[in-house]
Amino acid sequence: MRRTVFYISDGTGITAETIGHSVLTQFEGVDFDTFRVPFVDTEEKAERAAERIRASLSQSGARPIVVNTIMDQQLSDIVAKGGGLMLDVFAPFIGPLQDELGMQRSSRVGKAHGLTNFAEYEARINATNYALSHDDGIDVNYDDAEVILIGVSRVGKTPTCLYMALHYGIKAANYPLTEDDLDRLELPVRLVPHKSRLYALSIDAQRLAQVREARRPGSKYATLAQCRRELELAEKLYRRDGIPMQSTTNTSIEEIASKILSQLGIEKHMF
Repeated sequence: MRRTVFYISDGTGITAETIGHSVLTQFEGVDFDTFRVPFVDTEEKAERAAERIRASLSQSGARPIVVNTIMDQQLSDIVAKGGGLMLDVFAPFIGPLQDELGMQRSSRVGKAHGLTNFAEYEARINATNYALSHDDGIDVNYDDAEVILIGVSRVGKTPTCLYMALHYGIKAANYPLTEDDLDRLELPVRLVPHKSRLYALSIDAQRLAQVREARRPGSKYATLAQCRRELELAEKLYRRDGIPMQSTTNTSIEEIASKILSQLGIEKHMF
């Protein structure tokens, strides 16, 4: 089964896509073709969005699913004329909150992702710069690091560090375990003083071989045997030193980051 999904928003569409994706993954056996339609903040843009929905319905014969975060009800009504299944993300919350707070919501567009707090924005930029300068052992001064991810090459350390920086303002570094580190089966000396901030990532050997093969086709680095050897030695090291670890094989980057922060006791909220 295939269904078309539109994430429609008067802002970036990030909220609609994030929530919609989380819900859609609960339905196995359905292939979703997804389209993000951001900045639908005028009647003309709403009409164009409705036309896209109508065209999809006409082409596939199945009603498109519309995950909607448009704040202006008039614009939402125009989009609804496209004939899709309208899922208003905010609807279940707005009414009860208005009753509880004794006030009406503001229909201002883009509040969720607007640049409203310069201190938070600067924290994210600084954390992102930190992640980039401390990527793959480039800078090994970890005094300011809140998290140091370790693991063999290509297990997902860099994207996880950048995600935590961008979404939580976390200063995250990462260190790739080398052949020498694995052969000695001991933590690199430079990491020992920061052991309480270490967190290990691992992955299924077959998946790692696929990732490495795409990067360096036909190399020893990408062979299944090499991947298995490195992962086995690395996981043995983690167990011996009591370093928390999780597999990235079938886990989204959002879940990986959330588990890291939880297990290390870091309480920061998503921006």
